[in-house]
Amino acid sequence: MKVYGLIGKSGTGKSFQAVNLCKERNIESIIDDGLFICRNKVVAGISAKRQKTKVGAVKTALFTDDDHRDETVAAIRKMKPSSILIIGTSDRMVDKIAARLGIGRIGESIYIEEITTEAQRDIARRQRHEMGQHVIPVPTFQLKRQFSGYFMIPVRRLLKELGPWRDISEKSVVRPTYSYLGNYEISEKVMADIVECVRRENRQVAEINRVGVVRMQDGIDIYVAATFRRGERLDEAAARFQRTAVERIEEMTSFNVNRLDLEVRGLI
Repeated sequence: MKVYGLIGKSGTGKSFQAVNLCKERNIESIIDDGLFICRNKVVAGISAKRQKTKVGAVKTALFTDDDHRDETVAAIRKMKPSSILIIGTSDRMVDKIAARLGIGRIGESIYIEEITTEAQRDIARRQRHEMGQHVIPVPTFQLKRQFSGYFMIPVRRLLKELGPWRDISEKSVVRPTYSYLGNYEISEKVMADIVECVRRENRQVAEINRVGVVRMQDGIDIYVAATFRRGERLDEAAARFQRTAVERIEEMTSFNVNRLDLEVRGLI
């Protein structure tokens, strides 16, 4: 397996450039901030961007936890990529990651200054330091469960500001826990209000009787009791309401909705 290192200071656009670099060099997989990404999918690992402190993030990126390391090593052996790109802030860091995962020495080191302009690195620094945004080189839907409750958007939405970085597919932006000023919580009343807004747009739903929310590690479970109006087929109306409610909740709160159970209390 050919092992590459992509090296640059924090916030200079390494993760953003990783996908483009892999396409150019035909590199099959990436190690980035504790994640093993292979063929455009998160296969194993825990993202450092989920950690509550910067120290915790560094430890995760270096695979210091044995279970985390073992899971990732097993996934690499199973996937058997022909090549892998390790992203780090220094030569020493990528060497430590390679040694920790037992994937051999770095065969080629690529520095961010070699593949980007100063203007591009300035944009990356501004996104990091002013907005607290971090790029992960996979599509947003791949991160849905791992980053439930985190503000997460596809890089596609940053097109206007990114300017010359036109190849923006297969990347996502998150705001890590340690970049927040305080904790981020969504009350059950907010969820109920969102469901009520969906009801007002749906003539078939007469009343929301109850909304219950259970917070899980990888998202939320929601229970909704509602009264429907007669007219359209009930199963079709209920399914449409469920889909719309899930879409709105995920869009407005960044939580992954594992399930939304709908109880029809009655018809009027």
